[in-house]
Amino acid sequence: MDDDDHTAAWRRIGSADGGITLAAACRACVADLEADCLGVTLVVAGELRLLAHTTDGRARRMEDAQLTTGEGPCTDAYVGRALVEEADLDQAFGRWPAFTQAAAEQGLRSVTALPLTTGHLRVGAVNIYRTAPGLLSPRHKALARAYARVLALLALDAHPHLLTAEHRPTRPGPQGFPPSVHLAAGVLAEAYQLPPDDALARMRAHAFRHGQPLHQTADHVLTHHTLD
Repeated sequence: MDDDDHTAAWRRIGSADGGITLAAACRACVADLEADCLGVTLVVAGELRLLAHTTDGRARRMEDAQLTTGEGPCTDAYVGRALVEEADLDQAFGRWPAFTQAAAEQGLRSVTALPLTTGHLRVGAVNIYRTAPGLLSPRHKALARAYARVLALLALDAHPHLLTAEHRPTRPGPQGFPPSVHLAAGVLAEAYQLPPDDALARMRAHAFRHGQPLHQTADHVLTHHTLD
């Protein structure tokens, strides 16, 4: 990554109204990369996932789809500590079957995901979506890496507990769930005498089957103590 790209990213963010924030950085990134939307998801200690920011409802739906189904570029970029991209999501069913279905529903055709890291610390991933097929150009890819570095620092500024959380080994599948999802899985496990992992799997299947964000399914379970 060129230091000039990093400096340019900071300058672009600083020139925006509202100050230097994670939201401002996301808007600047979308504009500079000529993308359509993006989402930033953070992972605390490899266990709790936080949706830090999305630029619109399409990106929010895609971030939740990845959490619900356990597949997609966010998890791959976070686990592999590497850029992950797909030029045509219409042709990527074999790679991410459920994720590509959600992308088609949102009219999104391509994606680039980068891990958010600073030093040896891994804090999450940014997912950059476009409505047209194709890969980022080498120039845009270099700029995306610069923005990922900036977003990691701004994420730490907004969520300082990421620095002090004790990290645990990465497990297969989606990295982390919001706290309410863990609570709901416990409630469901108690109600149906299930192992917690089985209760969580039922919640994810229910959310996906009904096209519902996982946190909404969790809220229902916490209120009614049942999936129905």
